[in-house]
Amino acid sequence: MKFFVTLEKFIAQLHLEILSVPGETDEIQITSTEVNRPGLLITGFSEGFDPSRIQILGRMEFSYLDSLPQAVKMERIESLFCKNIPAVIVTRNMLISTEIVESARRNKVPLLRTSEETSAFMASAISYLNTELARRVTRHGVLVEVYGEGIFIMGDSGVGKSETAIELVKRGHRLIADDAVEIRRLSNKTLVGQSPENIQNFIELRGVGIINIARTYGASAVKQSQEIDMVIELEQWNSEKSYSTTGLNDEYTDILGVSVIKTVIPVRPGRNLAIIIETAAVVNRQKKMGYSAARELLEKLGIQE
Repeated sequence: MKFFVTLEKFIAQLHLEILSVPGETDEIQITSTEVNRPGLLITGFSEGFDPSRIQILGRMEFSYLDSLPQAVKMERIESLFCKNIPAVIVTRNMLISTEIVESARRNKVPLLRTSEETSAFMASAISYLNTELARRVTRHGVLVEVYGEGIFIMGDSGVGKSETAIELVKRGHRLIADDAVEIRRLSNKTLVGQSPENIQNFIELRGVGIINIARTYGASAVKQSQEIDMVIELEQWNSEKSYSTTGLNDEYTDILGVSVIKTVIPVRPGRNLAIIIETAAVVNRQKKMGYSAARELLEKLGIQE
């Protein structure tokens, strides 16, 4: 599935000045995570040019155009704006010639401007587009932040995910999403989860009803998004199943092609799931720092893996 972000949202997020826009900005779609400085194109080389990218005009592009004879300058400007590109953005609040404005209007290309320097603006734009246009999937579960670790809690309905999340919130941790977690792949190693906007901050507790966590426990009890560091699956205790007691061998699960460490926690009366998840978060952080209590114990006992 191909995702897009509207030009209206892009303009608002990056605080852009509108110089010329054909039609409504909420109807113009941006589909590429990349942006481009069209230096080669305005020198006359167009092979490999990608018209789906936003085009950035900085000081060097303007200096080159100003060095050209007027007729050539107009031709090169037209060669850019006739490519059916999503938008052209001018950086550093530079003054724009009438030739550029007229070409933008003639070819119905949005013309925008920012006060930022070119490199800084490109970095901000690419970061924003990578997030908005990332591959994504919605999974059933609860996402919480525990000691800075993003813990995605999965399990069958009624196993106690939401109750555990509320207990974690009461213990000072933060809720990101309940019931539906929208997961985006930002890179080959990074997954970020958030709540769908219409159910953000809400949690369903059977027997009590719907709770607004931000209103009940304060704004510090919720967070908009969080990188997923670990998946914890809650399941009813099965006496015939063997559960890990040492944690030496890590298990992983695949989400959008990214491997995430996973642990299964059996649920039965008397087990404090909030404390167990807190401990799992700390252990996971220690492992990322290169420490394993299980390996240390085996070394002390003189037992080889």
